[in-house]
Amino acid sequence: MKASFLLFCSWLITITAIAQNQTHGPSNQYILQNTANPVQYKNYYLLTLLQKDAAVKTLIQKDPIFSELLKNKTTTINAALKNCASDIPCLTTTIKLSPEEITAVSNRLQALFKPGNALALLISRDLIPSGCYNSYENLKPVEMLTKAWEQDANAINHVIDVYVNGQKPNYPAIDSISFDLKDKNYPELVNTNAKLSLTPKNTLYFEPSLQFALTALEINERNDAADYEPMTSTVNKAALSSIKNTNFKAYPYTLILVPGEGPEEHDTELSAGGMLRCRLAAEQYQKKAAPYIMVSGGRVHPYKTKYSEAYEMKKFLMQTLQIPESAILMEPHARHTTTNLRNASRLIYRYHIPMEQPALVVTTKSQSMYISDIMPQRCIKELGYEPYKAGKRLSDNDLEFYPNIKSLQIDFDEPMDP
Repeated sequence: MKASFLLFCSWLITITAIAQNQTHGPSNQYILQNTANPVQYKNYYLLTLLQKDAAVKTLIQKDPIFSELLKNKTTTINAALKNCASDIPCLTTTIKLSPEEITAVSNRLQALFKPGNALALLISRDLIPSGCYNSYENLKPVEMLTKAWEQDANAINHVIDVYVNGQKPNYPAIDSISFDLKDKNYPELVNTNAKLSLTPKNTLYFEPSLQFALTALEINERNDAADYEPMTSTVNKAALSSIKNTNFKAYPYTLILVPGEGPEEHDTELSAGGMLRCRLAAEQYQKKAAPYIMVSGGRVHPYKTKYSEAYEMKKFLMQTLQIPESAILMEPHARHTTTNLRNASRLIYRYHIPMEQPALVVTTKSQSMYISDIMPQRCIKELGYEPYKAGKRLSDNDLEFYPNIKSLQIDFDEPMDP
């Protein structure tokens, strides 16, 4: 009787802890678990956790239904390699995760989930505090788990559709596939990738499809999400070392955000607009409006440029405008204005910069007006939420904004800037 009572108490404590974590939501003390290729954990964080958590991985590997799913997946891919020849959609249909397979995995995860077991602990210890799936924060833990799985599965399928099958991405002019689908050599590339996905090291059902998608991004030269990672020990190391000692209350704003503007010529490192935006930000910095400048923009314009807007702006700020590196934060992944603000909000949160204090976005008049008047509706349409709240307008070029913690949510159909 005593043993049963103790077991019940232990179960009750675990349930209470999970409930508390669910209520608390994301934590800026949480450190994302990374992977050798940052593209993976930034796009598919649940799948990364399933691989890295030894207890969860063992639970799945030993499960007969998951073992059968993996066996069937391997069999169908091998059969397609033999029978599809140069018919790429024939092959990729077997590699993608079908609606039936996605539902089967969701059902099995629900069946395996038990209060206090490895899956439950993964949710309370990693999934919730990471914030990567906080669009589902109001769901029960097991429902959040299945929603995260479905999101990651659809993210894999999206990469295969765009970067293997050649479907149009959200922004075709800058993000399309790198290959000519009519090239007679292209099917061989796809077949080779499929063969590599069947390595014996892939012991979890989703791993062949995951590896195939990651390799597809790699051969398309679309690993932009990995640029400069881990930024805490590379491009942002100098600034981060001073943040914990910064008295943000001594400044009106936490930082000055500078959205990038890509040039139109492949051999141009930094556009005229980018230079002028840096000068506007430097003026505010010299006035002590904020202790930091954050430059934001990836390798976007023109198509497949080698130059990063954020990196080139940082160089300009340091070399031409004499702003110290310790005062500059880089956000080198945004591909359009919506994610300039979203990614800035993410870094403010992850870098322990006060969220309740406003930041300042400094840019051209046209873009500034767009950010305050039009972009919130676009964000709701494209992201499902507003990643910031516009504050007071100081001038045509200067606008306050407040970051939103919802920005931590992974965007499943933007693999270069998820």
